[in-house]
Amino acid sequence: MEEQEQKTEVKNEKSSTLKRFLTTLSAGVIGSVLTLAAVPQMDFLYNDIQDANKQEEVSQTAREESASTVNVDQVSAESTSIADVVDQSSEAIVGVVNKQKQTSNPFRQPSGEIQKGTGSGVIYKVTEDAAYIVTNHHVIAGANEIEVSLHDGEVVKAELVGTDSLTDIAVLKLEGDYDITPLKFGDSSNLRPGQQVIAIGNPLGLELSRTVTQGIVSAVNRTITVPTSAGKWEVEVIQTDAAINPGNSGGALINTSGQLVGINSMKISENGVEGLGFAIPSNDVSQIVEEISKNGQVVRPYIGVGLAGLDEIHPYYRSKLSGDIKEGAMVVSVDEDSAAGKAGIQEEDIIVAINDKKIKNADDIRHYLYTELSVGDEVTIEFYRDGELQSVDLTLTSNEKQ
Repeated sequence: MEEQEQKTEVKNEKSSTLKRFLTTLSAGVIGSVLTLAAVPQMDFLYNDIQDANKQEEVSQTAREESASTVNVDQVSAESTSIADVVDQSSEAIVGVVNKQKQTSNPFRQPSGEIQKGTGSGVIYKVTEDAAYIVTNHHVIAGANEIEVSLHDGEVVKAELVGTDSLTDIAVLKLEGDYDITPLKFGDSSNLRPGQQVIAIGNPLGLELSRTVTQGIVSAVNRTITVPTSAGKWEVEVIQTDAAINPGNSGGALINTSGQLVGINSMKISENGVEGLGFAIPSNDVSQIVEEISKNGQVVRPYIGVGLAGLDEIHPYYRSKLSGDIKEGAMVVSVDEDSAAGKAGIQEEDIIVAINDKKIKNADDIRHYLYTELSVGDEVTIEFYRDGELQSVDLTLTSNEKQ
């Protein structure tokens, strides 16, 4: 019996040992399975970390090598900023005051010279004893006296060198020694739509002198018809959206290099219209300025007659015209010493053609003369007198003694 019990105890002990072994084995296997499942993932992450570390080391090395071999320049702002251009240009912009005489009125101020209007001007040339200014004709038209306000506030009387109403350009002269850097003419033929431009002038008077506005070239080679003291005229202009207001006339339109590319002259100011300003191109201005400086005016072909369009003639006179005459320009005055006077042209003659060029109105004659003909050219003028078509030949003279 005891022997049987001992066998049972041994069996139980073996069974317990086996269970402990199996339990340990199972834990080892499970642990191995978890380890086998985790190791590939850990290797992948470890490899990534190693690769990243290597890349960082390579990048750091490259940066160090680059820093030792590459010359790094400081990045600076635009070499010439808008503010710099304005600083360099503003002293050449002046205010122009048009003074005219007024008659005595007991209920108003006494007779004398009063300020009729103000505009702007640009100093384009300085010599040892004078400074020269370009402005608009309409700024100084009718002036008995012209004053110029300089950048430092000094007011100086100006001499009118000459003016041209058709192109709306005038030249003024200031006697004296002036330490002012003039604006240089740029080449306006290089302007393109979208190019940046700056307008400097005196909008609404001298209180806002040298006001700066910025915009772009909206269009080039625009042609607009404007009224002048010599009649309607087609002017080629630069269109810009830079703000231009009364008082800006005669001021500068400059490019970002500080060159004068136009003289601001006009704007369209109808209700609902914005950003339509116009400037006379610098290439035209420089030629006109040169001729005015040389001759006191722009020399053009001269016939020697005063004209009026048929639509301007009183109905009484129009009723006396031949029924076939619907277009042309009537002669209303004749300079007897002119080519027309010497050729026998008379008042009430109706000019209908020059060199076979049909004439619709007085503006057509001016445009054809000033753009197609020159002083000294021989022309044939066709006209109606008492309903009969006639013609004369004459040689064009200049308007210098006009």
